[in-house]
Amino acid sequence: MDSLEDFEKSLAAERAERERQKEKEERRDRKHRHHHRESRRDRSTERDRDSDRRRRRDDQDDESRRHKRYRRDDEDDESRRHRHRHRDDDRDRDRDRHRRSGKDTKDLKASDPKEDLPLPDEELAPGESKSSLVRDSWMTAPSALDIDYVQRNKRKSPSPVREEPKRVLHHRELNRGLEEASNKPAEEPKTGKPREVRYTFGDDGSQWRMTKLKAVYTIAEETGRPVDEVAIERFGSLREFDDAREEKIEVDRRKVYGSGYVGKEKPTGELYAERIASQKKAPPPPGFPALSKPPAELEQGVSIEDKIAPAPPMDQSALNRLRAQLMKAKLRNSPDVPKLEAEFNSAMAAFQLGQATSNAIVLDASHSRLLAGGSRGEVKPVTNKRGLERGTVVENDEMTLDDMVREERRTKGEAGGEGMRLAERIAKDGKFDNDLEYLDENAEKLAKRVHKTDSSLKNVAVTEYKKLNRILDSCPLCYHEEKNPPGNLPVAPVVSLGTRTYLTLAPAPELTGAEGGAVIVPLSHRTNLLECDDDEWEEMRNFMKSLTRMYHDQGREVIFYENAANPQRRQHAAMVAVPIPYELGDTAPAFFREAMMSAGEEWSQHKKVIDTLKKSKEPGFGRMAFRKSIAKEMPYFHAWFGLDGGLGHVVEDSGSWPRGDGFAREVIGGMLDADVAVIKKQGRWTRGDERVEGFKKRWRKWDWTRVLEDGQ
Repeated sequence: MDSLEDFEKSLAAERAERERQKEKEERRDRKHRHHHRESRRDRSTERDRDSDRRRRRDDQDDESRRHKRYRRDDEDDESRRHRHRHRDDDRDRDRDRHRRSGKDTKDLKASDPKEDLPLPDEELAPGESKSSLVRDSWMTAPSALDIDYVQRNKRKSPSPVREEPKRVLHHRELNRGLEEASNKPAEEPKTGKPREVRYTFGDDGSQWRMTKLKAVYTIAEETGRPVDEVAIERFGSLREFDDAREEKIEVDRRKVYGSGYVGKEKPTGELYAERIASQKKAPPPPGFPALSKPPAELEQGVSIEDKIAPAPPMDQSALNRLRAQLMKAKLRNSPDVPKLEAEFNSAMAAFQLGQATSNAIVLDASHSRLLAGGSRGEVKPVTNKRGLERGTVVENDEMTLDDMVREERRTKGEAGGEGMRLAERIAKDGKFDNDLEYLDENAEKLAKRVHKTDSSLKNVAVTEYKKLNRILDSCPLCYHEEKNPPGNLPVAPVVSLGTRTYLTLAPAPELTGAEGGAVIVPLSHRTNLLECDDDEWEEMRNFMKSLTRMYHDQGREVIFYENAANPQRRQHAAMVAVPIPYELGDTAPAFFREAMMSAGEEWSQHKKVIDTLKKSKEPGFGRMAFRKSIAKEMPYFHAWFGLDGGLGHVVEDSGSWPRGDGFAREVIGGMLDADVAVIKKQGRWTRGDERVEGFKKRWRKWDWTRVLEDGQ
């Protein structure tokens, strides 16, 4: 019995211990629930963190209870085995007792009297608890992660349609032809109706259309592209291009026949119709030949020999490349040598034939001084094989005095001068070092002149001739006698025409306060006025006198200037007359002197200012002071404040000098306080200048060329 009572006590103690554990867990849960109620307003991330912490804590508690249960099960098994052992002993003792007392053992109960006792809560199955715990509503609510949030975008109201502002030209805009370009209607689709043209010949947009037409021919000539291709790119269609051509013809006719001429007012489409008719009559394009009868079939088995077609005329560079290919093939023993040799002979024959044609222009000493003198005594040919092939020459150490004179005359004023020759010698010296010791040791070698071969001199002469022709063709001040009238007239309007010079207007735009200027131009294309002869200077002085009297009659002073700072560009020389207020006439020389002193580098090889007006008062100079003070090969700028002279400046660095007439416009514009935009804008001559009639009326009283007309 003692053992049974001990067992019951142990069971009661275990039950009490379980109840204490349960109460402790409930207090912990209540404390946690109370804390969670206070923190319900925290963020969702905090709730997730707390739930994770609580889940880990529950897992730890379950793990600890599982270990306790395993340990308790082991103890229960041990106590059960102990009870069974005691029960067997008690049963044996009872049997002995009943045997002694005479009772039957079958009446005894074989089961354990404690088997009907209730099992502890830890030993119940998970679904067999008497009272299951129920979670609060806040614990069973769905998580914030399971809620789908829907974001609704507000519909934006359509923005109102913005109207394009009307383009209006500023009152200071100089190019009034932009108005026609901005208001130009789009080209209408082709319908059977005649095309409507909204402009007339000679209106405000005529100048803009003529400039556009001239640009088409200029681009086609410079790039070598077809005129029609450039016209489509610039005008958009050939119809617009032909209308501009028609307007050009009509405007030229009006200039020739005068104001009484009555012609077309709008384009009629005649040139475009002629273009369409000529395209219909044109033969089919290559690749689609119209064969009248089928070609004859070739007989099989008959070989056709390769025939070398005559090569087109070639230039010297292409001929040299073909010769180089032939020499390489010979060095490699290539089987193509006979073919290349035949091609070279054919090309050489074509080249010689092209040189002998009547269209070729033979250059002589009148075109270039480098070709003058016949035999060149200053050089002697190299007699070795390579020298004979290339025509190499070296300096002749046995020159006579006549040879030296001829060489000096031929090379005088050559572009670059001695500096260019020194640069050529340095370029041919592969071991050159910019060191004084090297210069001293190789002084004799560097002093030798590098002479060009006869072919090189001819190439230089041809290049200069082509360059000069391009300049003459595009010069706005030259007469073009090879063209038909009125294309033979210069672009600049001719106001008065003398025998060697003529008077035209200053290019627009003119400086504010200096309107009504003029330009004196020699008829011959001169690089600068120092190249003019005495007859040309006499007529220029007559124009200067007449202009001075006209401006003095208007109460204004006049300044004449010439800009010859870029002789290598071979521009047409001209003397520009700029009228200024009379009170600025005395201070004008000071403005130009200060500008010339500050121009260029601080240290220069020439005097900053050449006072030709002061020299004109010295004996022996007079009206020739300007022509005797500056060399005609020099780039210079000169301003006249009187008939005999003024101030001159030698331009040593043409690259840093202002472009065009920028120097004079800046100085005079500063005197007149003109707008900077007008000062920076370079003027150009245009045909049909509206200022011509007004200037002619003012100039008629002082025009000295009327004497020539009356005499004729």
